[in-house]
Amino acid sequence: MSFVDTLRLWDEAVTFADRQDFSEALRIFLSIQQPNSKIYFSIGCLHLLNQDFDAAEKAFDCSIRKDEHLAVAFFQRGITFYKKQRYEESLGDFHRAFKALRGNQLIDYKALGLRYILYASEKQKLFKLVEFPSKVLFKPNKHYVAELEKKDYLGKAKVVASVIPQDEFSGFAPLQPQVEDGPICPREPEVLRALEGEPHTVLFEFVPETSDELAVVPGNVVFVLQKDSDNWASVVFNERRGLVPYNYLEPLEISVASRQNTGRTPPPSREPPTRPQRKQGLTPSENSCANTQQKEPQSDNLCTVKVHFTFSFSVSVPHGSTYAVLIEKISKKIKLPPTAITLSLTSEPSEQSEISANTEMEHVWSRASGGRITLWCKAQEETDGKQKTIQLVALHSYESSNPEDLNFSQGDTITLLSRVNQDWLEGQCNENTGIFPASFVEEVPVNEE
Repeated sequence: MSFVDTLRLWDEAVTFADRQDFSEALRIFLSIQQPNSKIYFSIGCLHLLNQDFDAAEKAFDCSIRKDEHLAVAFFQRGITFYKKQRYEESLGDFHRAFKALRGNQLIDYKALGLRYILYASEKQKLFKLVEFPSKVLFKPNKHYVAELEKKDYLGKAKVVASVIPQDEFSGFAPLQPQVEDGPICPREPEVLRALEGEPHTVLFEFVPETSDELAVVPGNVVFVLQKDSDNWASVVFNERRGLVPYNYLEPLEISVASRQNTGRTPPPSREPPTRPQRKQGLTPSENSCANTQQKEPQSDNLCTVKVHFTFSFSVSVPHGSTYAVLIEKISKKIKLPPTAITLSLTSEPSEQSEISANTEMEHVWSRASGGRITLWCKAQEETDGKQKTIQLVALHSYESSNPEDLNFSQGDTITLLSRVNQDWLEGQCNENTGIFPASFVEEVPVNEE
């Protein structure tokens, strides 16, 4: 139950109590979910009024559990014990109430919504039991209650002067012609246009796999900035730019006529089309430049190869390519001759994981999943030298919903792959690779490795 609903029921129950309708007030109080200490106190007072001492005791117990410094709740529970002839427990609660005064001579509960003052007495003599008036209840803050009522700050507009007879329209409307018996010109169709791009509606849900792609769901309206030959479109949605498969979209004409159709178009029941292959390296900001360059031959069976070097990068080659095609593509990317490069299926090269001209490439490509495969690349000087892999230990756990981030727990060992910048690193942990904050880890000293 929300705070507003609790406040409304609380105020309604107190109103019935002021009208001496205590049974209805108690019913409303009991319907409140998760009452606070003041509401529990009021429930206990109403039970006392009905001589239901067991229910009153439970209510005051709950009030004290909610607020162990509420002296008046101890006092009322002491009165309840006294009426049940449990005098030892009654005396204990009176002592607790006196202790809750914390050396003060009185506590005025008026500021908390209870018109009652609890006094401390130092007289050591017998006197008649002073009972708390059970009809006095905690009331909610009057300022909060006043905010429950809806306020119309603008008020209702009305026509002050118009030459049109019986012009009593109020609200927002186009300017009416202020000439008697004048012709009324029909409004031209109004077409809503975006600042840039052509409007399209999304037919299928698209889940991005890279940071430059945009997540959309059926019914979203996006604005296509450019459509490329590889069936990907650069779009704008909610002031964000990204790539979306064009076969997931449908052109949309937004006009006054379409806005008058209040029916909501149901999402298509057919299966979404397959994800088109991307041209490697293109981002939404680079699409316009890419179209002016020479188009590469299209392939329906491209595989994205993510390579971990001193930095991480990716290249696209046809699935099942030979070692010569793969090594040439990577050597051009890192600007090193193929003879100076060692490829491996794992971060630490071994006879089983190292890829060479003698390797059966069918075994390599069988490790590809979803058109993607991850390889490790080392220059010959790094392989033959004495440089060791840098190990990091996690000082804190790191969890992220970003697919490019690396999740790990405190104490995990992470292999450093590259330094993205001063604040972010890239590493591998538990056979997963990704980026993570540098402040979450520290380097393991060499003597501890």
